[in-house]
Amino acid sequence: MLEGLMIFAGIAIIFCILVSAWDSNRFVTVEYEVVSDKIADDCRFVLLSDLHNKSYGQDNRRLIEEIDRISPDGILAAGDMLTAVKGQPFDHAVSLMEQLAARYPVYFGMGNHEYRLALYPDQYGDMYDRYMDGLKQAGIEPLINQTTYLPSYHIAVCGAQIDRRYYKRFRKVPMSREYLPGILGEPRRDACQILIAHNPLYFEEYAAWGADVVVSGHVHGGIMRLPVLGGVLSPNLSLFPKYDGGRFEQGRSVMILSRGLGTHTVPLRIFNPGELVVINLRSNK
Repeated sequence: MLEGLMIFAGIAIIFCILVSAWDSNRFVTVEYEVVSDKIADDCRFVLLSDLHNKSYGQDNRRLIEEIDRISPDGILAAGDMLTAVKGQPFDHAVSLMEQLAARYPVYFGMGNHEYRLALYPDQYGDMYDRYMDGLKQAGIEPLINQTTYLPSYHIAVCGAQIDRRYYKRFRKVPMSREYLPGILGEPRRDACQILIAHNPLYFEEYAAWGADVVVSGHVHGGIMRLPVLGGVLSPNLSLFPKYDGGRFEQGRSVMILSRGLGTHTVPLRIFNPGELVVINLRSNK
């Protein structure tokens, strides 16, 4: 009996390793539609998140080809394009942004890994400055608690960089109602307000602030996905997180949560391939 269980466990482990090797090196394209009477004209965005300096093919050729096939009106980058590890390169992340910015408008939000580089220069040296220089040379100005307005579509895009304390492990740190207005200002209530917010755990707070559409990442789909149960583990080490990937609604607000494109720390993706997200915004005027 015990020997049989050990054989079964061994086969299961080998199977999961093979699946992870497969899922960690491929991505799927998923599409969502959001309809709003605030939008002046239909448009399409590609959402990228949690690349962690991964490259799909040489110089991310496979990813670029798929994005070109989709032909979006803009790119929403929801953070963690690199990994905050001292001395680790981020050439794939910058190269991808350069290639995309040459083709499409790029609206870049910060993740906790980018933020960590900025907070701890003693630990990471000049990585943050070099990364920001790379984005600047590509023509990208990150939206760090700032908003840009797209008049053709009557859409406002804001990038939220929330404090490190909101990335605590094992628990959700309460966020006061005044916090987001304090760092972001007031939303554009007349326009369709998109909020790039890396951490989806605070979706209710983003909705209360006034976001019509929230785009997030961070959770990597839960690392491993199981039927019915969904994602298994979140970055704050919570089992079976409520927000693991997909579409969620809170009142009139919608959150599109990407399962990300790369890995870090726990380099596994099991039944959970990388995800390239397409968001079709439709006007119902």
